Amino acid sequence: MAHVLIVDDDIPTCQFLSELILTIGHTAEVAHSLTDGIEKGLAANFDVVFLDVKLPDGSGLDLLPRLRDLSLPPEVVIMTGQGDPGGVELAIRNGAWDYLQKPLSPKKFLLPLKRVLQYRDNLAASANGAKELNRSGIVGSSFAVKSALRKMRKAAQSDAAVLLTGETGTGKELFARALHENSSRANSCFITVDCAAIPDNLIESTLFGHVRGAFTGAEKASNGLVREADGGTLFLDEIGELPLESQRKFLRVLQEKCFRPVGGKDEVYSNFRLVAATNRSLDSMVEDGRFRRDLLYRLQTMTLSLPPLRERKEDISELVDFFNKKIAARYNCKPKRVASELVDMLCLYEWTGNVRELYNSIESAFVAAIQEPDLFPRHLPERIRMAVLQSKFSSIEQVDDYLSASAEDRSLRSSASIKEPLPYKEFKQEALAALEKQYLQDVMQYAHWDIRAACQVTGLGRSRLYSLLKKNEISR
Repeated sequence: MAHVLIVDDDIPTCQFLSELILTIGHTAEVAHSLTDGIEKGLAANFDVVFLDVKLPDGSGLDLLPRLRDLSLPPEVVIMTGQGDPGGVELAIRNGAWDYLQKPLSPKKFLLPLKRVLQYRDNLAASANGAKELNRSGIVGSSFAVKSALRKMRKAAQSDAAVLLTGETGTGKELFARALHENSSRANSCFITVDCAAIPDNLIESTLFGHVRGAFTGAEKASNGLVREADGGTLFLDEIGELPLESQRKFLRVLQEKCFRPVGGKDEVYSNFRLVAATNRSLDSMVEDGRFRRDLLYRLQTMTLSLPPLRERKEDISELVDFFNKKIAARYNCKPKRVASELVDMLCLYEWTGNVRELYNSIESAFVAAIQEPDLFPRHLPERIRMAVLQSKFSSIEQVDDYLSASAEDRSLRSSASIKEPLPYKEFKQEALAALEKQYLQDVMQYAHWDIRAACQVTGLGRSRLYSLLKKNEISR
């Protein structure tokens, strides 16, 4: 028997759907607002949630991230009376099972319910018989990481080609290795090919090998990496860098698993499983004529998109702990104690270089504090500290926000409770002065009263900084 939650402000709709659910032997609860839906959705273990988008106190889509973070998240079916392509995309990306448009007939409602419950039963059955997942160094417990791991587990159970997409530094090779380690080929070789690092004139001999004397300098035969991957996994990193002619030849190898070494007469067979990765849009490259459409179709048998770090910042604390221990082992010393303020600062940074940039930043901080037991924000690279502080303390934006917030706050109060306003010029000067003083106090505390560090953060000269500190009566 399944437990279903209906979140909809339309009472007749809730009654209608509840009766249908009870009729087929399941239980149902209802919520008529986003607040009520959040309270009930997080308090009980539901199998399915039917969620309306337009609610009196907000969008039902705001509940999706809260539900997905549960240890046993329910499947979510979105209901709406208005077609919304953007909402559909957001719902699907956040893990929604389906998207239904009102009005709902019994058939239109019961069929998705039947399918989603069947899907959950299948998941439970496969989970009971599944072996423990080997994460192979993948760190994180966010929904984005868990979702990627679930897809990776499914891909590992097949022998189909897999395309890993994502920005630089998101961990595509790590996921490729994890896929291999969880597959039936785990005891065989994992061969990595960096397509961007091989000169165009050597790609074919590198991949397919060559016979002795095939070209100038070929003093002995070479098997090639495709042949070395026989029985195992061939990982083509940055496959978008392959020249068009090499793409054509590799397509046949992918289809037939046979190839002829450069200068050779006989074909060689290799039973490899292909995993490819790219940080580029192969669809755009196809439109521009720089990538073969037929090869892309073969690569897209299974696609796994890895999220950038800025979309899973809840994993940063766990990643910092993992990297701290890993780096300590490398340097043969104890892990550092990590100040919470350091983690807070890392969570405010945008991480264009993703997890790879985070690792390098933690190692930089570790080295800066090599003789110290603790890691503080000041040990982080200056570019991170400066970027975070400049974003946090943009004077003009803060003044505008302050003025806007003040106006909004005043509009909510009765006229009798408002004192006579200052002239705008005076008010703005006072607001700027207050913000300037707060900014300088924050900077000096952050820099631990190190004038040189404070100058680097603010971009001010030493004499100008001293002048501002004196003007604002700021002292240690």
